[in-house]
Amino acid sequence: MKYETIKSVVLTILVTLSMWLTWALWTYQPNYDPLQSGPLIEEVKIGEKKEEARIIKPDRIIYHIDDNHYGSSKVGDIDKLMKEMASWEFLDVKNYTEQAGTFKQSVHGDGKVEIVFPHEVPIEVFRNIIQFEQKKIPSFRFDRLVIDMKTLQKDRGAVYFANVRNQEIYVSYISQSFLSQFNRSFFAKANQHPPYFAFDATGKRTIFLPAEETEMLEYTYLPMDIDSELFKEALFKNPSFVQKSIVGNGVEYANDTSKLNIYTDENRLVFVNPSEETDYLSGSTNLLKRSIDFINEHGGWTDPYRYAFLDESKQRVTFRLYSMDGYPVFNEWGLSEITEIWGRNEITRFTRPTFAMELAYEYKMVTRPSGREALEFLQSNGNFRPELLENLVLGYRLERDQQSNRLITLKPAWFYLYNKRWMEISSEELGGLKRGLE
Repeated sequence: MKYETIKSVVLTILVTLSMWLTWALWTYQPNYDPLQSGPLIEEVKIGEKKEEARIIKPDRIIYHIDDNHYGSSKVGDIDKLMKEMASWEFLDVKNYTEQAGTFKQSVHGDGKVEIVFPHEVPIEVFRNIIQFEQKKIPSFRFDRLVIDMKTLQKDRGAVYFANVRNQEIYVSYISQSFLSQFNRSFFAKANQHPPYFAFDATGKRTIFLPAEETEMLEYTYLPMDIDSELFKEALFKNPSFVQKSIVGNGVEYANDTSKLNIYTDENRLVFVNPSEETDYLSGSTNLLKRSIDFINEHGGWTDPYRYAFLDESKQRVTFRLYSMDGYPVFNEWGLSEITEIWGRNEITRFTRPTFAMELAYEYKMVTRPSGREALEFLQSNGNFRPELLENLVLGYRLERDQQSNRLITLKPAWFYLYNKRWMEISSEELGGLKRGLE
């Protein structure tokens, strides 16, 4: 065989082998085990995540009909009303302050349904709860949502977003069909709710209070303590580099920049990040949203907390515990609050209770005095200045059992926001024991 013939045969074999290897590579399917879906790092979950609609909620509804007022704080009533509003489409949002006339008449006047929030809500966050036709709406904050039933016979119904502090009103409109349905489901049945009366604290602020005694449940809970390791995993970026120490009756976790103290005997925690830049204002919308997101990141909603307070100047947001029947809960040591203080990019201080109440095992019905009696008690004090009274509400005092330190009791009482500080009117005070205002 000639040399050239041998070369041709070898070249043909090599080309054929190359083509076969290429085909084998293209068609080869390795028998790998299926990939596991989900995050690479296990997500910390202390309680549950919640949407804005479950956190940003009103705490009472007031119906104004002629010279009468009716109100409710019940969870069922509020949830039903907010669900109804979530189905509406809001149109043509604009500033209405100049056209509205007097603020009190626009908000508290005849035919108005006043939905009261614990604190001012940025509309940019609230638009995740209700639907607006406009993609871009004005920026404002409100603490009253007012449905104007006097517009029932007009082409479309009016809804006002009112701010008591700056006496500002924005208006939006809904279709007549929505307002008619609201009239049938809610407004026409308003007189089935307890009667309220009006107290004019100042020329700009009116407080509505139940005119009669109120029956409330007193609850006793056996709380569940939350594992401190869960908070460590949730609050530190690199938990494996965190040092743990036993300090007094608690536990301390720390790294180079942050510290977490779990006060076991007090059932609360304090997390601080002093390295974060604090000389920064992010605006109320971003502040509230990032505060809700922060707790959602570790499923931190262990009980029915609601948005209760925002201080833009201090970059502070507070969420308050509410009872199962819809009343705010107070505790002088902060055991009914989750509070966040923010820097430019990260949280600088975070405080909250370290227990979840879950289920109550004991109930007792008690009767609390009327709003008139509570108001008369405040007015009987010589140092009382009505212009400093911002709110007066029924709520619960959270108490820990002094003997076992295990049981938690929610006791009904009157609470008032006076000179920017919440205080309690105890049953003894309304019964005759007088301590007076500080």
